[in-house]
Parts: sequence; structure tokens; C-alpha cells
Amino acid sequence: MTHLPVDVRASIRLFAFYLANGTIDLDLLDFDGVDYKARLMASASAFEQVFAIYTNVLQVDEAGEVVNDGDAQYRAAQWIRRYCDPEYQVEPPFQKWELELH
Repeated sequence: MTHLPVDVRASIRLFAFYLANGTIDLDLLDFDGVDYKARLMASASAFEQVFAIYTNVLQVDEAGEVVNDGDAQYRAAQWIRRYCDPEYQVEPPFQKWELELH
């Protein structure tokens, strides 16, 4: 394979759009008036971690179709929530492979 499948590229593009637009998992990230976008933009490492989690969790089938975009977005949103709200408990806890930076 020389390029990522179109479905994967589309999922990553939409994830970036939702992240920048402030519309990732509004139920989870709309709390106490916290502007998660401003906090993420203040730290390149935090922004990097969000993309790492999303892409580590993202699964693709044999045809190159993404099968769990919602799950990948939710796990990234959980990390954002924990980053902005130390009282938030991630369930289930992150596994090491979800957090790896490649």
C-alpha cells in the first residue's frame, strides 16, 4: 500500500475538523465552561497525544474501511477531559498501547 485508504484519510480529516471546531463528544467535553481547544493549543504535546490516541485506537478492516471511528474519537475525548479535569476518571483506564507516540 502506498497511501492510506481514502476512508482512513477522511476519518482523520474529520477528526481534525471536529477537534478544531470544538465539536468532539460534546456530552463529555461540555463541562464547567472549560475551553478544551484553548488548553490543547497551549501545549503541542497535549495536541500530539490526542492524535496519537485517536490513531492508535482507530481500526481498519481488510478493505481499508474504518470500523470504529466513534470509539477512537471517544477515547481521545476521554483523554482531553482528563487533561482539562483532573477529577475525571477514564473508564476503562487507558492501556499503554493507546497512549504510545510513534
